[in-house]
Amino acid sequence: MFYKTNGFKLCAALLIGIIVFILPRPEGTQFKITGDSAKILIQNVGEHFTLIPDGEIEAKKKTGAYILKAKVPGSSEGSADFLVKKAKELDLEKVQVDYVDGLSPKAKRFLAILAVLIILFVFEPIPLEITAVLIGVSLVIMQITDVKNAWAPYMHPVVIFIMCCLIFAIALEKAGLTKRLGYFIIKKAGNSVTRFTFIIAIGLGLASSFMHDAAACAIGIVTMLPLMRAVGIEPHTSTAKFMMLSLPFACSSGGMGSLIGGGRCMVSAAFLKEFTGLEITFFDWILYAMPAAIITVPAAVFIVYMVYKPDPQFKLPDFDESMGAMTSLEKKTLAIIAFSFVLWLTKGLHGIDYSITGMLGVTALVLFKVLTWRDINDNLEWGTSLFIFGGGISLGLAMGYSGAADYFANLFFPLIQGKGWLVLFVGVGVFGALVTNAMANVAAAALILPIVIPMAQLEGVNPTILALCLGMATSFAMLLVIGCPPNAIAYSYRYFKSSDLTKAGLVATPILLSLLVLVAAVWWRILGLI
Repeated sequence: MFYKTNGFKLCAALLIGIIVFILPRPEGTQFKITGDSAKILIQNVGEHFTLIPDGEIEAKKKTGAYILKAKVPGSSEGSADFLVKKAKELDLEKVQVDYVDGLSPKAKRFLAILAVLIILFVFEPIPLEITAVLIGVSLVIMQITDVKNAWAPYMHPVVIFIMCCLIFAIALEKAGLTKRLGYFIIKKAGNSVTRFTFIIAIGLGLASSFMHDAAACAIGIVTMLPLMRAVGIEPHTSTAKFMMLSLPFACSSGGMGSLIGGGRCMVSAAFLKEFTGLEITFFDWILYAMPAAIITVPAAVFIVYMVYKPDPQFKLPDFDESMGAMTSLEKKTLAIIAFSFVLWLTKGLHGIDYSITGMLGVTALVLFKVLTWRDINDNLEWGTSLFIFGGGISLGLAMGYSGAADYFANLFFPLIQGKGWLVLFVGVGVFGALVTNAMANVAAAALILPIVIPMAQLEGVNPTILALCLGMATSFAMLLVIGCPPNAIAYSYRYFKSSDLTKAGLVATPILLSLLVLVAAVWWRILGLI
C-alpha cells in the first residue's frame, strides 16, 4: 500500500518537520544577560523589564550575568529581539541575550530537524547511516551551528573508542576464541536446551559488559544456530523464541556493566563531562553499574523463559572431541586485549584517553599479525561506528547549544521540583527505556542527557546519578526490533516475529527497570553516591 512506501514515509517526515517549524514559538518572559557587568542594558530597558533578584545568584557564577523579566509578556518590547537591538544601539558588543523560559529561534529550528529525524529513525525510509549523516548536514543548513561543530562529533573520542571495541571483537572471532568459548559452554551445558540457553545467554550477557553487546549477541547466535538446526528446532516455535530472544535481552542488559558494553554508556559519561566537567572513570562505572548487570542479566533470561517455555523433548548433541591447547594466535590476541583493558581500568592513574589506549591495542593487533587491515576494513561496520554513533553525539550536543535542552529542562522541572533524586531517577529511567526503542540507544542517551542534566542541577541532584541512570536504562530496549543492535541481529535470522519480541519486552521492561531502581537505591547509597 502507498502509505507503507519509503517515499510516503519520507514525505511524512518532512511534513511533520515543516509543521513543527511553522508552529508558534513561545517567547517566554525571562532572559539571561551576560557580558554586561556594569548593567548598562537594564538601565536603558527598565521601562519594559524588571531585574529578577535571583539573577544576582547567577552573577556570582558568571561575572556580569543577570536575569530580566518582561513586564508585558508577548509584546515586541518584551522580547529577546528588543534586548538584542537595544544592546547594539548602546554599543554593548559583548552582551549576550539567552532565553530562560522561552524557546529561541535556533532551538525551534533544531526541534523541526529533530522531528524529521525521529520519523526517519523509527520508520527507516532511508538507511540509518544516511539519516545519521543528514544530522550534520541539517544542523549546518538550518544554521544551528557551523560546519566544524557539526562534523567534529563524528570523530569524537567516544566514536573512536567504540570502533576499537568492535575491532577487538573481530580479532576474538578471527583468533578462534569465540569458537572456543561456545564449545566450552556446550560441554558444560550437556544436552539440555534450557540449561544451554541459560548458560550461553547469561555468560555472554555478563561478557557483554566488557565487549560490545552486539558482538556478544552475534557470537552467541553463531554458536547456537548450528545446534538448533541439528536437533530440528524450527523457527517461530516456543523453543526457538526462547533461545533467540534470551541472547539479545541478556546482552542488552549486560551491556550496562562497563563503559565498553554499549555506546550508550560511553556517550552518557562523555556528555556528563561535556556539560558539567564531572568524569565517570572506567572503574567508577563498573563499580556503580556492574551489580545491576549481574542481577538483570539472569532476570532477563528467566523472563523470556517464562514467556516462551521451551519444549523439553529437544536434546542437544553430545560432543566428545577436544579443541586442544590454545594456539599462539589466541594467546597473542588475549594478551593484547587484556593489556588494553588494564589501560582502560587505570585511566585514573595515567590520564590517557580511552580512545588513545584503545587504538594502541588495535595497532598492536596489526603489528603482531593478529589482524590485517583487510580484516578490519572488510568486517568493521563503518556506517555504525562512524555515522550512527557520531550522528547521535552531534545531535545531542546540538540540543544543548541550541538552547532546546534548557527549554525542556525548565518546562519539565516543575513536575519534579522538590521531589528528590528518586522521582527524577525513575522518570528519566522510564523515559529513556521507552525512547530508546524508537531510535539507537546512543542517540536516545545523547538526546535526553542534555535535557535532564540541567534538571538535576536545578533540583540539586548529582548529575552523575542521571548519567548512570540513562546509560543503564537505555539498555532495556526490548519493545521494538530496531531498539538496539542485539535485537536486530537476532531478528535477522527470522526465528521469531517482531511481535514476539514486543510481547516478551512488555513483560521484561517494567521488571528490569524496577530492579535497576532497587539496585540504585541500595547499592549507590552504600557507595555514598546518593
